[in-house]
Amino acid sequence: MTPTPLLLTPEALDARRDALADLLLDAVAGGASVGFLDRTARHEAAAWWDGLRPSVAAGTRLLWVVEDAAGRALGTVSLIREEKPNGRHRAEIAKLLVHRTARGAGLGRRLLAHAERAARDTGTTLLLLDTQTGSPAEHLYRTAGWTAFGTVPAHAATPDGTLADTTYYYKRLDRSADH
Repeated sequence: MTPTPLLLTPEALDARRDALADLLLDAVAGGASVGFLDRTARHEAAAWWDGLRPSVAAGTRLLWVVEDAAGRALGTVSLIREEKPNGRHRAEIAKLLVHRTARGAGLGRRLLAHAERAARDTGTTLLLLDTQTGSPAEHLYRTAGWTAFGTVPAHAATPDGTLADTTYYYKRLDRSADH
């Protein structure tokens, strides 16, 4: 059984930066359109994780990781909480990544469900996310009860630089579910 996702503190993020960089590079090498290109260097991937430290410290980004016994990052997901007063009921799911060697065992679904429960526990009633149209992630989101609400053509580049469409999703949360 896969371990429970670990909520990262800024210090835990620092300690896992290299493992998280490896996970990000694996996702890009696997074709995931997650904001980076094939030519992304390891130090650039590590620097991206370093850049999350202020939002993790402020509590506006909740960041979880699942690791194997050797400390290799198998998966991660973030919940980005809205800071504006009129939007504190909503949050965004971001960077749901699963290492290619860990795919097919339900880890992505477990990470998504974990982030949804945490959102519900913080009073969030609306979640948003985006993903590459036609990607395997779309199947996960649709079967997990997410609703597509729009597609933007040629929105983001895939790792090889090809422009691809992005589909946006939302999910309303019932605060009484899972309790």
